[in-house]
Amino acid sequence: MDARNLRYLFEYALFCGAVFALRCLPVQTSVRVADSIAWFMHCVVPRRVTRFPVAAANVRAAFGEETSDEEVDRIIGAMWQHLARMVCEIIQLERRFRLYNCTDILRFHQREECCRAVIQDRPVIFLGGHFGNWEVSVNTFGHFQLPMGVVARDLDNPWLHQWFQRFRENTGNWTISKHGASTELVQVMEARGYASLLCDQDAGRRGVFVDFFGKPASTFKSIALLALQYDALIVVGGAWRLPDNEQMESRWRQFELITEAVIDSRDFDDANGVQKLTQSFTNALEALIRRAPEQYFWVHRRWKTAPQIRERKAAKQVA
Repeated sequence: MDARNLRYLFEYALFCGAVFALRCLPVQTSVRVADSIAWFMHCVVPRRVTRFPVAAANVRAAFGEETSDEEVDRIIGAMWQHLARMVCEIIQLERRFRLYNCTDILRFHQREECCRAVIQDRPVIFLGGHFGNWEVSVNTFGHFQLPMGVVARDLDNPWLHQWFQRFRENTGNWTISKHGASTELVQVMEARGYASLLCDQDAGRRGVFVDFFGKPASTFKSIALLALQYDALIVVGGAWRLPDNEQMESRWRQFELITEAVIDSRDFDDANGVQKLTQSFTNALEALIRRAPEQYFWVHRRWKTAPQIRERKAAKQVA
């Protein structure tokens, strides 16, 4: 066994130990552990390591350069608290969340709109972002016997990858590798099935530029192309953790499962359909994030590719 595989095995052993410990903890104790980890990440770990400058620039890009240092620090600190709690929730999810206690854990927002989408005998693309607890969203549909293909990036560590694959598939969903996902997604669309994707990462020079918090962001156009080609509906939503002061008596944490928008690809069949459809679901995702900005993963460089760069390179190619 080479050094890399030994490292992967060591990482997996540490992870399994943490999983065992967190599954044994009472809910409130796990919350306190998560909050302590978040404090350490935000206040002790060097900020260049936690990508604080990137997150701060993203927060100001979204909410304005005039956003105070105190507000930026609050949002980013709360983001780490959210992420640490989310890790604990993912580890506990299989034991704590069942169909029989669904109403004790979830509130539903615009449930009827989502239900109407899934009964139309058309393919449905469920879109979300790195907002709230996206694993709770996918897990819920599996419990309701609406399994979907979940597009996810392969992890470098094969043992960790297998753990998360088993986790995502334990309610009937299946994993689609982000690398080369096109073929499987086409099969899902042709079978009028359901697929789940995250749509909030920079798409580079090949993306389509749409406004995200008022600034042009390169976004994957494959989602709109897939929806238009296969007559799919797009459901934008997510599960955000209710604030501590709204957590009622429950054996676990409580979330609101939101259907922010149901978008019909048939409404975008003109020449600019890809651009308009991409802008539509990006607007819905932005509205979702504005509900709880502290539950969004701000460390992604969402505005990494500037439209001017693309235009300049295109001009050089023409010249």
